[in-house]
Amino acid sequence: MKIIVKNKSELPIYEQIEEQIKAQILDGTITEDEQLPSIRQLAKDLKISVITTTRVYNDLSDEGFIISVAGKGYFVAPRNNELLRERMLCEMEEGLEKAVSSGRNAGLSDEQIMAALKQFLED
Repeated sequence: MKIIVKNKSELPIYEQIEEQIKAQILDGTITEDEQLPSIRQLAKDLKISVITTTRVYNDLSDEGFIISVAGKGYFVAPRNNELLRERMLCEMEEGLEKAVSSGRNAGLSDEQIMAALKQFLED
């Protein structure tokens, strides 16, 4: 599992980690039933607080991406592809709504916003 934390990101550290783990689960980089690093190990590897990694794992567990097995650790949850897909679609729509709103606030036309999205997709 590869995670990169950017201190200059607009996203809080826990959100950066959550998004990267979700993406790796969804694209199959981290497979179903695969054991994740312990909370303490992940905190040590990323040089962050145990409180932060605890929040990450709790959030991912609440969202159904991972499960906790008492005495054994955290594992990638069995895939319910439709549920995960729906959650990710909702997140994408929220991001697009924010992007369109920001573009319009900046005075961009719908065509300019679409061109920016197209350019983003091509990169």
